[in-house]
Amino acid sequence: MTASDDTAASPARRRVALTGISSRAWEHPADRGALTALRELRGFDDVVKAFFGMWNERGFRLSYLASAIRVDHRQYPRVYRLYTEAASTLDVLELPELFVTQSPMLNAQAIGLEKPFIVLNTACVQQLDDEELRALLGHELGHVRSGHAVYKTILMILTRWAANLSWLPVGAIALRAIIAAMMEWWRKAELSADRAGLLAGQDPAASLRLLMKLAGGGDLTQIDTAAFLEQAAEYESGGDVRDSLHKLRMTAWSSHPVPVARAADLRQWIDSGAYGRVLAGDYPRRDTDSSASVSEEIKAAAESYREAFGRSQDPLVGLLRRLGDGASDIGEWAGGGAARARSWLGAAGEAASRAARKPRTPSGGPEEGRDAWSDASDGPG
Repeated sequence: MTASDDTAASPARRRVALTGISSRAWEHPADRGALTALRELRGFDDVVKAFFGMWNERGFRLSYLASAIRVDHRQYPRVYRLYTEAASTLDVLELPELFVTQSPMLNAQAIGLEKPFIVLNTACVQQLDDEELRALLGHELGHVRSGHAVYKTILMILTRWAANLSWLPVGAIALRAIIAAMMEWWRKAELSADRAGLLAGQDPAASLRLLMKLAGGGDLTQIDTAAFLEQAAEYESGGDVRDSLHKLRMTAWSSHPVPVARAADLRQWIDSGAYGRVLAGDYPRRDTDSSASVSEEIKAAAESYREAFGRSQDPLVGLLRRLGDGASDIGEWAGGGAARARSWLGAAGEAASRAARKPRTPSGGPEEGRDAWSDASDGPG
């Protein structure tokens, strides 16, 4: 069956309302561990929102208010209906503003710190069916609910603070390591948002079609879902160590996983039973967020890396496993690294907070500082 046949055959679905759901329900363990640790810097996120959002965020919103279409029941009513449905399913109590902007690229983004809003390209409206568009809107709502934009900004502040050490002989190397770790976290945040999109639409086929369209354009009449997943398997396990090194080069400095890897991860999450358990009501609630344990989340992140290492078919990973107890080593490394990251964040928080309080002279209009919180790159952010 081709993807187009699958689309035509899809019946209307009755979605389960996930009342009181916490963003921890869809967050990838590595993403959740980092977020839980960052949330321990109590008050720091408020400083970031106040001092980095008061100028740039308003400028961004005004630029879209002036040159895009704000979605409501009168403008793009189809999009608004799907947006409210996705928000209702994820139990989003306050809808962020939604804009549609003219662009031929399939892309969307969540922007803002104090009052985030979502921007959707016209290509998404034109090329995505209802189920796919609902999944995409759920993806962006997942970013907003997880606070990814806020914490990405915090990490960028800390990265700039760490750049002050670059004059040291090892400073540049250390800085690159920090940036690489930040990118690894952001790739996991994208996997989290993909899961939120799936929960919003509750149509696995549509979520996979969305990733296929990101990879190959909007026309799926000659594309097959099974063949796309075969691509994902070949990307994961094909070739030899040289291919593994190429994959490391491709992804190390990217904020988004490649589409086939995102499809494979989403499929694995479904097959693990986690998706079904959430639909059955087995998920963490928002009212328990304050009691989340950093140490437990770090352990879960380490276990996630250990499991991924153990089941990976990548040639380089296979070689490492043959050389020794790599799965154990990688789990210990991940857990230790997460603990060190939390310690470093705690020590850096006060210094970065002082940096955030320094007055800024606005320049360059609303585009100034955009990368501090915009996740608009490499597909839906």
